[in-house]
Amino acid sequence: MRLILAAVLATAAVPAIAQIIPTAPGQPGQPSAKVPAGTYQVDPFHTQVAWEVNHMGFSVLEGMFGASAGSITIDPAKPAAAKVDVTFQIDQLSVTAAPFAKHLQSKDFFDAATYPTAHFVSTSVTPRGGNRATITGNLTIKDQTRPVTIDATFVGAGTNPMNKKLNFGFDGTTTIKRSDFGVGAYAPVVSDTVKLHIHAAFTA
Repeated sequence: MRLILAAVLATAAVPAIAQIIPTAPGQPGQPSAKVPAGTYQVDPFHTQVAWEVNHMGFSVLEGMFGASAGSITIDPAKPAAAKVDVTFQIDQLSVTAAPFAKHLQSKDFFDAATYPTAHFVSTSVTPRGGNRATITGNLTIKDQTRPVTIDATFVGAGTNPMNKKLNFGFDGTTTIKRSDFGVGAYAPVVSDTVKLHIHAAFTA
């Protein structure tokens, strides 16, 4: 998995990532930095999943979930054995209006009182060249588990000047269907297709 290889072996993919995720010379995190093998914890302050749906053909709606727990395990000797496990807080979803958030958390959509979290566990990683990889795994929402495939790009790694700890992360995208997870069955005029944009950060 080039995502992991970039983190662990500091591949020469700097020009490729610069075209996707700009970095600045003064930033501590850089795509060429090395990350030792080990298990790293999710950074809940900087990990998020943004979702996007078409609302009745009138507009595009976006919202966001934050991560509450999780980890990534990497080994430079076995890059394809990398493992990602992250839990997201459905009951703390963020949108532009509090009444809308309450509506989405109701039984009409996420039923957050009954199912407060979503969970992703990777099952495989596949190199795609450069600093990119495909991460396949299982996503669980409302106790419904479905396979998803994430197009992932390594962002960078370095020592965080605030806490002096190693930080690194990746950016990913995927598409799911609301109907696969029983979310908003009574909203047929909202697109069934949901685009997800994942920003995952990890720390030592």
